[in-house]
Amino acid sequence: MARANVIQKYRDKGLKLTPQRIAILDFLDGNTDHPSAEEIFSGIKQTNPTISFATVYNTIQALRERGELVEVTIDPERKHYDPNPEPHHHLICSKCGKIGDVFEDFTDALKLPQELLGKFSVTSNHVNFYGACINCSKGN
Repeated sequence: MARANVIQKYRDKGLKLTPQRIAILDFLDGNTDHPSAEEIFSGIKQTNPTISFATVYNTIQALRERGELVEVTIDPERKHYDPNPEPHHHLICSKCGKIGDVFEDFTDALKLPQELLGKFSVTSNHVNFYGACINCSKGN
C-alpha cells in the first residue's frame, strides 16, 4: 500500500501519527514475518535511533485495539504480531520458529461433535500447523 494511503488509513482510525509511529507502520506494512515487539523495535531502531521500546509497545497496543494488528500467541515466551487482521491460519516451524500464513478455510473439516454444538456457538477458528520449514528440513 502506498505510504500516503497507509498514513490516511490510520488517521481515519483515530491513530495519532508521529514520525516514530509512521516508522512502525512502514515496518509492518506488508510484513509477513510475524515479528515480536523486540524484532519491530530492533528493525526500526536502525533508522530511528531515538525510538523507545515503550513507543513500539504502545503503538502495537493501539493497532491491536483498532483491529489492525493480531497478536499471535504461538511462543509462550514471546508474543508475535501479524499485521494482516484477515482470518487465516499459521504454519509454525518447530525448529527455527518461523511462522507462515495459510489462507484456506477449514471450517468444513473442523466439525465439532453435535453434543458440543448444543453447548457452544462457534464464531471463528484458528489452526496452527507445526512441522519443519523447508530450510530446517534440508538440515535433516
